[in-house]
Amino acid sequence: MAAYDTLDRLHLAGEWRLGSGSTLTNVSPWDESTIFEMAGASESDVDEAFKASAAAQKEWAKLPPAARSAKMHAIADIIEGRKDEIAEWIVREVGGTKLKAALELMLVVQVARNEAGALPFMMEGAILPESLPGKESRAYRQPAGVIALVSPWNFPLQLTARTLFPALALGNGVVVKPASDSIVTGGTIFAAICEEADLPPGLVAVLPGKGSEIGDAFVQHPIPSVVSFTGSTPVGRGVGKAALDSDRLKALELELGGNSPIVVLDDADIDYAVEASVWGKFVHQGQICMIANRIVVEDAIHDEFVKKFVARTKKLTVGKRDDPACMIGPIVNRDQFDGIVEMIAKAKDQGATCALGGEPDGLVIPPHVFTDVGEDNCLVTNEIFGPLAPIQRARDEDHALELANATEMGLSSAVFSRDEGRALAFAKQVEAGMTHINDQTVNDSPFSPFGGAKNSGLGRFNGRWAVEAFTKTHWISVQHEKRQFPFSADDIG
Repeated sequence: MAAYDTLDRLHLAGEWRLGSGSTLTNVSPWDESTIFEMAGASESDVDEAFKASAAAQKEWAKLPPAARSAKMHAIADIIEGRKDEIAEWIVREVGGTKLKAALELMLVVQVARNEAGALPFMMEGAILPESLPGKESRAYRQPAGVIALVSPWNFPLQLTARTLFPALALGNGVVVKPASDSIVTGGTIFAAICEEADLPPGLVAVLPGKGSEIGDAFVQHPIPSVVSFTGSTPVGRGVGKAALDSDRLKALELELGGNSPIVVLDDADIDYAVEASVWGKFVHQGQICMIANRIVVEDAIHDEFVKKFVARTKKLTVGKRDDPACMIGPIVNRDQFDGIVEMIAKAKDQGATCALGGEPDGLVIPPHVFTDVGEDNCLVTNEIFGPLAPIQRARDEDHALELANATEMGLSSAVFSRDEGRALAFAKQVEAGMTHINDQTVNDSPFSPFGGAKNSGLGRFNGRWAVEAFTKTHWISVQHEKRQFPFSADDIG
């Protein structure tokens, strides 16, 4: 198959074209070299894209479920056929390792084939009981219409696919605004895939552009009925406010920031907990919303855990782009890098002990492990989004739960114990949308409810929760027999 060669352009109304907005520069984190420059979208591009998607969506929604399911399977086939090309874009554009690229591709194929392939058959209606003689009430599931999708840079292929494919499978059109750090992997690669799968022209549009120029126009446009956003809590709040301030109210699917804890109780299998925690902390150099932001360990096993955690972390492969075993790649851009370097210095100033560290190489920061981390240390009060592992000592199980819940975020979490009953009792008390027993925090599944609590978001993705998110319920009643209408209070009751 020929390589895609139009990924540095907008895709709207079924065409690849130059934008009419400001110039965007796509930079590789591995060496900070420019991959390409392109003209981003303008407000007029946004308007045209939504109108074209709405027009195409009407016919797309009329297709039988089997036809839309077949298109989702065709998309999965294309992704599998182009996996090497797409993986190279993940490595090149967002600083992914080969490990991360393989993981992300696996997840995206699962979404397209296993979830989106099944969703068209899950749009179930209902016949509802009625007390009026001769009346029948029906609840129909219908596509929401057009979805406005704002995708992030950190796991862009998966976090775009998670909305795009289910929304399409359920009969919607989608307009995507990718992050400027992932123009291709969170955006234009999907336009090319959908075009190759012969989806109706205009149904899917991709509009790279600066948020300051098109953000409000994108979220507040009158056509989309649902806004799906993944990103930081502050930006997500702004997106939510903009959507609710628009002339047409919109439903919101928001996956926002995380401060996810791994809790290791005193009866845990320490070696296994270490192995899982190292992976769940450092995969993609910690740049995942549901990454283990902090690790809480009961006092009785704290010192042994730290010793083994540091030893295992030292064995990680760092900064080797072409090595399949490389775990730690570069931070996505210079601004993010500078923020993490500042956080390292501040954590030390606040009393944390650096048990493992090292000097950066370009944008690659080697894994850092910190102990003696106070409850007000910046490493536990902020979402790190980098390869820094703070380990907190808990006096006992109650204190471990207190530390786990000491955040306004509530995305993912994990607890380790040999006693699954004890772990389950603990998990039920964790204030998070997701808790994994004897596993790390980075988990997703096509039919499980993915989402957060507290300030980590609204709504749920995947499976029947995706059906609820990207469809609307339409009540239609049928009066089979003529009824008597009351024209006096005496006629009622």
